[in-house]
Amino acid sequence: MYVNGYKIQPGAKLTGANLRRANLRRANLRRANLRRADLFDADLFDADLFDANLGGANLENANLAGAKLSRANLENANLAGADLVGAKLLSAYLRRANLRRANLTGAKLTGAKLLSANLTNADLRNASLTGADLVGANLTNADLRNASLTGADLAGADLAGADLAGAKLQGAKVPDGTIRD
Repeated sequence: MYVNGYKIQPGAKLTGANLRRANLRRANLRRANLRRADLFDADLFDADLFDANLGGANLENANLAGAKLSRANLENANLAGADLVGAKLLSAYLRRANLRRANLTGAKLTGAKLLSANLTNADLRNASLTGADLVGANLTNADLRNASLTGADLAGADLAGADLAGAKLQGAKVPDGTIRD
C-alpha cells in the first residue's frame, strides 16, 4: 500500500515523512522508522506500530484508538489531543512526550516509561499504568479515575488538580517519595 508516495509496510523507512491526515487504518508498520514524521490528524485506528520508532514525530490530534504501540519509541513525540482509547503501549518509551489533552481511556501502559511526559488534562480513566515510570511527569488536572497505578513510580510527578477517585495505588511511589500500601 502507498500513501502520499510512501510505501507502508513493516520495517518501512519513513523518517521525516509527510503523512498529515493520512488514512493508515489497520496499517502494519511494525518496527517502522517514523522518526520526526508528520502524522498530524492521521487515522491510525487499530494500526500495528509494535517496536516502531516515532521519536520526535508529530501525532497531534491523530486517531490511535486500538493501536498497538507496545515497545514503541515515542520520545519527544507530540501526541497532544490524540485519541489513544484502548491503545496498547506496553513497555513503550514516552520520555518527554506531549500527551496534553490526549484521550487514553482504557489504554494499556503497563511498564511504560513516561519520564517528564506532559499529561496535562489527559483522560486516563480506567487506564493500566501498572509498573509505569512517571518520574517527573506533569499530570496536572489529569483524569485518573479508576486507573491502575499499582507499583508505578510517581516520584516528582505533578498531580495538582488530578482526579484519583477509585485509582489503585498499591505499591506506588507517590510524589513525596513514600510508597502506598
